[in-house]
Amino acid sequence: MKAHTKETQSTMTPAKSLQYLKEGNQRFQNNLKANRNLLEQVNDTSDGQFPFATILSCIDSRVSAELVFDQGLGDIFSVRVAGNIVNEDILGSMEFACKLAGTELIVVLGHTSCGAVKGACDHAEMGNLTKLIQKITPAVNAVKEPKDESLRTSKNLAFVDEVSHINVDLMIDRIHAESPVLTEMEKNNEIKIIGAMYDVNSGAVTFYE
Repeated sequence: MKAHTKETQSTMTPAKSLQYLKEGNQRFQNNLKANRNLLEQVNDTSDGQFPFATILSCIDSRVSAELVFDQGLGDIFSVRVAGNIVNEDILGSMEFACKLAGTELIVVLGHTSCGAVKGACDHAEMGNLTKLIQKITPAVNAVKEPKDESLRTSKNLAFVDEVSHINVDLMIDRIHAESPVLTEMEKNNEIKIIGAMYDVNSGAVTFYE
């Protein structure tokens, strides 16, 4: 499989980009890989890059977007930060990726058993991590059940995963609220912004469509 070129990128649509990711995740789950020569892709992309998607995911070592979607060099922009949170630097990166570099799909990818989300559930505090976790706290508060505080901790994995799901939704809301550039592009059907969840037990990605 060749690296994307300006010509192949121009044929992509938001829907086609999403389908590429779905097919890649199916290959990953089936322990298959597209036939690609990475060193050849190094050469092919030396003069430019033409990715088709931008993926915001967690720094979790189990959730490498290139691997779980079986993508090669030059295929996706991978933005990684604990808890897949949004801030102005990440928004600027996304605006570059879509407006200037031509990607047509943004995926906010959460995952099960997320350590940053567990920290938010436990109201953890430690250095700069405290401020990051505070960005996830609204998702914790948005999950109304269970009401018993003893069940609203990192020990309750069902609660943690529900918070992760809501956190993805709230980060998409932040993209819409804080990036007029991306919001207008989506309104004009130039891009699609979608949430998804990666299951660390199965390797499957569920998209919220």
